[in-house]
Amino acid sequence: MTTLAVTPFESTLHTSNTWLNELMDELGWQDRHRAYQALRVVLHTLRDRLTVKEVADLGAQLPMLIRGMYYEGWRPTAQTAAVRKKEEFLAPIAALFRDDPQLFPEGIAWAVFKVLKGRVSAGEIDDVKRLLSREIRSLWPEGEVAHAN
Repeated sequence: MTTLAVTPFESTLHTSNTWLNELMDELGWQDRHRAYQALRVVLHTLRDRLTVKEVADLGAQLPMLIRGMYYEGWRPTAQTAAVRKKEEFLAPIAALFRDDPQLFPEGIAWAVFKVLKGRVSAGEIDDVKRLLSREIRSLWPEGEVAHAN
């Protein structure tokens, strides 16, 4: 009897699909491509507001396939975007989904953050949230970290 080993590629594909399924459930969507777009835009928007160290720390906890998407187009030498307002953070999400006025950018960010919260260590989520303004932290499920300033 031959046993087939699961390759790292099959494993990350399965895990990444699990993340997308969770996101689709949170958003009430059936469109996997649209869920991928939502995950991508929110992760890129978040990534571009973090320090190089935190980008790497968060990236280390993402499945290989999602990690590749997360780093796509990233320039670590570029300065971290100084975004403090929720509307500025949500602007790239709104721009991507501008053709669908029924979509709520805040809800999309919240859903992605909820998936992250369930899949990334609590300590790393706290580290990420500490780098964000109070307004942007409010987009995460359950609001701010308890010990944030």
